[in-house]
Amino acid sequence: MSDMNSLKDSRKQAQDKLKLTAQAGIIAAMYVALTFVFAPISFGAVQVRIAEALTILPIFTPAAIPGLFVGCLLGNILGGGVIWDVIFGSIATLLGAVGTYILRKRNPIFGTIPPIVANTLIVPFVLKYAYAVDDMAFPLIFLSILGGEVLSCGVLGGMLGFSLRKAKGLFPQEEKTK
Repeated sequence: MSDMNSLKDSRKQAQDKLKLTAQAGIIAAMYVALTFVFAPISFGAVQVRIAEALTILPIFTPAAIPGLFVGCLLGNILGGGVIWDVIFGSIATLLGAVGTYILRKRNPIFGTIPPIVANTLIVPFVLKYAYAVDDMAFPLIFLSILGGEVLSCGVLGGMLGFSLRKAKGLFPQEEKTK
């Protein structure tokens, strides 16, 4: 009997891993797709990366953390970003996703704060040093990144978070973690 329970547990763990891997892949694909559908506003010193609204998803599934990181990494690579942009822009999204996951038990609006902070603190420096943006323009770039992050993560991500909270059963493991 013990062997049967062990087999069932093993099968359940494998299914859970598969679900999380599939969710991460879907989230990464959605991030890349949104980045390129909205490409004119997804790149540059003045940007509102609509895909960043997905950074609310770690509230609902831990699979969103690697999904967002891989999606941002691929989006930056395929978008022609220089290596420092690819690395540090993706790390900013990763840090924001981890922060959102940590705040998952709170109101979804709190989950929008980590990606806004991470991207606002990192991306302007990436633009300054990787793309040799003029020192005089740096404060404006900082403000434009902050504004873009507030729109994409704060407004759109917040709306997505509240909508997903009402849609029960969309992320089954969400109920287990509460």
